[in-house]
Amino acid sequence: MNNKLMRLFMLMASLFGGMQLSATIPPSVVEATIEQLSSRDVAHQEMIARGVKQVANLWQQTDGDEEAFRNFCLNSYLADEAEKEQIFLKISDYMEGIQGYYNSMLLRLQRHFSLDTGPLHRIDEMFAAFSPSSHLTDDLYASKIAFFVALNFPKLTLAEKEQLGDDRKAWAYARMGDLFTDRIPADILQAEASVLSDVELYIANYNIYMGHLRNNKGEALFPEEMRLLSHWNLRDEIKADYALGAKGLEKQQMVYEVMKRIITQEIPAAVINSDQYEWNPLTNQYWQSGVEQAAAPEGAMRYQKLLDCFHAKQREDAVVGTTYIDRKFNDLMEISVEDAERLFDSFLTAPELKEVGKLIRKRLGRKLQPFDIWYDGFKTRSQLDEEELSRQTRALYPNAEAVERDLPEILKKLGFTPERADYLASKISVDAARGSGHAWPSRMKGDNSRLRTRIAAGGMDYKGYNIAIHEFGHNVEETISLYDVDYYLLAGIPNDAFTEALAFIFQHRDLELLGITNDNPESEALELLDRVWGLYEICGVSMLDISVWKWMYAHPNCTAEELRDAVIDLAKGLWNRYYAPVYGIKDSPLLAIYSHMISYPLYLSAYAFGHIIQFQIEDYLKGKDFATEVSRIYSQGRLTPNVWIQKATGRDLTAETMLTALREVLKRVK
Repeated sequence: MNNKLMRLFMLMASLFGGMQLSATIPPSVVEATIEQLSSRDVAHQEMIARGVKQVANLWQQTDGDEEAFRNFCLNSYLADEAEKEQIFLKISDYMEGIQGYYNSMLLRLQRHFSLDTGPLHRIDEMFAAFSPSSHLTDDLYASKIAFFVALNFPKLTLAEKEQLGDDRKAWAYARMGDLFTDRIPADILQAEASVLSDVELYIANYNIYMGHLRNNKGEALFPEEMRLLSHWNLRDEIKADYALGAKGLEKQQMVYEVMKRIITQEIPAAVINSDQYEWNPLTNQYWQSGVEQAAAPEGAMRYQKLLDCFHAKQREDAVVGTTYIDRKFNDLMEISVEDAERLFDSFLTAPELKEVGKLIRKRLGRKLQPFDIWYDGFKTRSQLDEEELSRQTRALYPNAEAVERDLPEILKKLGFTPERADYLASKISVDAARGSGHAWPSRMKGDNSRLRTRIAAGGMDYKGYNIAIHEFGHNVEETISLYDVDYYLLAGIPNDAFTEALAFIFQHRDLELLGITNDNPESEALELLDRVWGLYEICGVSMLDISVWKWMYAHPNCTAEELRDAVIDLAKGLWNRYYAPVYGIKDSPLLAIYSHMISYPLYLSAYAFGHIIQFQIEDYLKGKDFATEVSRIYSQGRLTPNVWIQKATGRDLTAETMLTALREVLKRVK
């Protein structure tokens, strides 16, 4: 930890007054305890030392004195391997029950908040912000359960995990060792849950009533009833409008102006989630009943919400002694932030991207605009009428029940046997979402994972369907990686990028599932170009996400206004480095539009890795049985990222595979 971070740590620790973070067990007591236990079990002296030291680091004054610490270790260590395995299985079963039922409680408490059940009342927001498990960690330490686990299953380093090979039990022991490495007080966890709930609600209600937008001629370009959530639906509208030619370009330019107003916070606060005003985003004038209103921009609320998330994570920093950046990448993703940045930079600076940009410019018949980061013209769907697609999806899926009934059929179309399709679909439930949609996993066998997507009164439009197929990919991963994994502690995937990979793989097949096939002989080449362009977009956004968090740590006392200005400057700087050489346009702030950056702290890198992993998996799947291989790959469980991808595809995690394929495609296209 550098001096600046050390000062920050000390400052944050002082905010909690006299809170005692450690009982500071003397080294002499720790060493004496290690020596006594080692005399009983000579073969495992190194792991004994690690376990005792981990317990000592977590032990607080309220847990007992030095003698209590010593006696606990001496009486709790499992020297017999058979007994240790038996106890491991029992703890796993207990943890499944605890995590599973707390997850069920959260689902119930956030039901009205997350689902489209009607107007929200203040009490709905209060229960959604309540975290029933916020005291769980404290209780597990107070009961000494956490210490028992830490002593007998101490944490392994990433390098040690990657040497475990095919020993599934050793992997499961290692994941149990990840359970109790930090000790964060309940009040901090509850406060963080409240912050994240508040931010999620802010984003979920950030709708733009498109039918109330006006151009400089006073014309409306969008349907009266169209309401788009920022940024997801705004981005999808830009993608859809490529099929409309010149008319679509004017609509895209208007959406881009809306996005810029959101980023700069010049957007009038009154027009957010409201159909009571007409607004010209080009001039930023707005009217109610024909009367122009005085300027009243949102200001910096968007960035205040981001700051709230940062401050919540800072409170954790003070207890744990590391930054959220470290924890997110090193501990959760198990990929260092430096490795992530190197990987993204190596792709973003690939000279082949300029050639792809030239192809897009030729296909569009115009110069590139910043919003062309979402160019959708390589896809079959870009040549289709989205309204026609929406008519089809509305007829198929008038409500959530219809979507749920069709899940087995979707899986059969993807190659799953009827029995397997019914099995997987029976463990997935569908809900109509209040926001854009998400997948909510189950945490224990017997509970269903939840597929959530926006479904309007007239049925699910194509945008909602596209999102639903993406989320369904998450649900299938969540089901396979829970039910088909041999140890509960190995349930899941290495990090969020791996579930995003399968979600992308499913989403990529959305038109195929509607019976729309692509007979274009160049479809494989076009598909690769589309994926390259998508990765180009999301790598830059991920770099901005990381840069913003680094900036906040360097300026922990900044105001929302200062953060707003910094984010815009960082976005422009990254644009100028990675995109201006391709687009010929400087200083676009567009990378800062992503809502994930506000409500899902440091999540965006998962998408970038997800695209890379998706390509590697799909490249591997060519010529193989899709359903069989998906089941095999995702039943590996929560290994470390590089071990997982090696066992899945036989290759390391790299973007070079995609770039190599791109070079071959560019030769043919030229």
